[in-house]
Amino acid sequence: MSRYMLPAMLLATVVLGGCASNSELASVRAAAERAQASADRAQQTADAAMATANKAAQTAEQANARAANAEATANQVNEKVDRMFKKTMMK
Repeated sequence: MSRYMLPAMLLATVVLGGCASNSELASVRAAAERAQASADRAQQTADAAMATANKAAQTAEQANARAANAEATANQVNEKVDRMFKKTMMK
């Protein structure tokens, strides 16, 4: 009989003392709703930040492509000037 006594006492304690009133439940529900609203705002902010970061990365990629193009053009011009200089020196 003592084997069942402890679980029965725990169950009675939970049943009698663990019942929450409607006002307590409403308070918990309100807190949960506030937490959810805060989480939703944080998600919106994170989404906006991600969009801005993606746009910045795209702009950086475009700038790198333009810089590579400018470097290639500069190299071509340097080669042409070098050829012209060598041709002039040979005369």
